[in-house]
Amino acid sequence: MKLGVKPPFAPMEALSVDEVPVGEEWRYEPKWDGFRCLAFREGNKVELQSKSGQSLTRYFPEIVEGLRALRATRFVIDGELVIPVNGALSFDDLLQRIHPAESRVRKLAATTPALLIVFDLLADEAGKSLLKMPLQERRKVLEKFAHKYFKDPLRLSPSTEDAGEAKKWFSSGGASLDGVIAKRSDLPYQTGERTGMQKIKAFRSADCVVGGFRYAEKKPVVGSLLLGLHDEEGLLHHVGFCSGIKADEKPALTRKLEKLVQAPGFTGRAPGGPSRWSTRRSAEWKPLKPTLVVEVTYDHISGDRFRHGTGFVRWRPDKEPKQCTMDQLSQKRSRTLELLLQPRKG
Repeated sequence: MKLGVKPPFAPMEALSVDEVPVGEEWRYEPKWDGFRCLAFREGNKVELQSKSGQSLTRYFPEIVEGLRALRATRFVIDGELVIPVNGALSFDDLLQRIHPAESRVRKLAATTPALLIVFDLLADEAGKSLLKMPLQERRKVLEKFAHKYFKDPLRLSPSTEDAGEAKKWFSSGGASLDGVIAKRSDLPYQTGERTGMQKIKAFRSADCVVGGFRYAEKKPVVGSLLLGLHDEEGLLHHVGFCSGIKADEKPALTRKLEKLVQAPGFTGRAPGGPSRWSTRRSAEWKPLKPTLVVEVTYDHISGDRFRHGTGFVRWRPDKEPKQCTMDQLSQKRSRTLELLLQPRKG
């Protein structure tokens, strides 16, 4: 039998919501911090496809080799590519894989090998499509498939029908979990649709020193606050920005900030340093006397800075700037992840 699902194939997508949905029709999984990946095997041919339909095959040779080594010779699985580093998942190491030089990719695959965390089976070992089967049935088939065939670098993602357990993943998930995924267990695979899956992202907060600001484009008001945290030696390092300031508050805030303009602002790593994302505007900023503290929400840490823009929560006049330290960003390890990282032998 030929493979019943072929690339390019549109994976099921998720609708972003604020709360974990509750009901008998829902099943829950961790939302991993990686690249969504559909893996197709038909005989000796293996193809890895991104959520957008692009090929990932050449960037993860160790995953291709691992899939090719399985005793099952036909299947399609839906999962997440991740790279564990020091007990946590490193999105930065994933990004480094998207490199034009094969020699570089091979070296990275050897030094920081990836895992494929699998959460759905779209075609079984006979190549038969399971797309019309409801999730509750596909999950049973997937668990049997995983027990029979999985070994490194594949892992079976946890799944539960208990909403209480899913909510605990928010507090115990650490940096490696991006939140929680809720799926309708009574529906078939919803290819290209958001009707059968919801995502609830985890957010954390930190108190940061405002070490500088940037003006808004084409307007003489503040556009974003530049955030800093102190290291163990007391140096203030730029760690990200916050632009979620209400428009009616910007004029007064701008006047307040302009009175505090004073070099150097940051005594450690400063904004506008050389990087592939640098622009002329990113290098233009005003340093501030480090007296203001702001609480922000963030989703992920990359290295020792916020990966994305942060959300404004409130000013913290009760906090001393020296109290705003890097240890706030310490990333908890996930027991769920630790179980997944244990080696599997076929």
